[in-house]
Amino acid sequence: MALVQRTDFELTLAEYFRGRLQEFGRELAPPPHEDTLWYMGNMLARFGDSDELFTYEQGERGIRPLALLYRDAVETPSEWERCQLLRKLGDTALFIGAVFPENYARKGIVRDYFVGMGGGAYDYLGDNARQYRHVFAELAAKFSRMLELVARACARQRAYDAADVINLYQRWRNSGDPRLAAELHALGISLPDSDLRH
Repeated sequence: MALVQRTDFELTLAEYFRGRLQEFGRELAPPPHEDTLWYMGNMLARFGDSDELFTYEQGERGIRPLALLYRDAVETPSEWERCQLLRKLGDTALFIGAVFPENYARKGIVRDYFVGMGGGAYDYLGDNARQYRHVFAELAAKFSRMLELVARACARQRAYDAADVINLYQRWRNSGDPRLAAELHALGISLPDSDLRH
């Protein structure tokens, strides 16, 4: 039986995300370290498996709140377990803060919350993790930029019709999300200075 050879079109999910992260990362000055892009690509692929993101608690499926992950990390006596929990906290904050910011903004959870929780978790790991300390240190120091990078890497690639553009604009007006503003700019839509939100 002949072995099936992999073609250029057969990418793993991690390779796909790493390619997108590298593409958009080149636009940053300085660009993220290659190891950091590799880590984030694997993280995004890992969250492609819903069991990695969602938990079952009290008979319901959901994303464990970041504050509870933090509490678990603080309360555990095991340094190894603390690092595992903080890694889960940092990764989850980076992922949901980049991919689902509007869902959380409607609940009153703003970007700074993700930056504080995720950046703080990665900062601890930068000093205490057994491996990838330089990756965690970069993620902590540049968490806000990494949120934008992950958001761009995960953005849908498709053509917009007029209804999509209007919906996108309305979502931006309601949230002020810089990721949505970037999508509008990429479509050639100029946003009035009075409408820009910071």
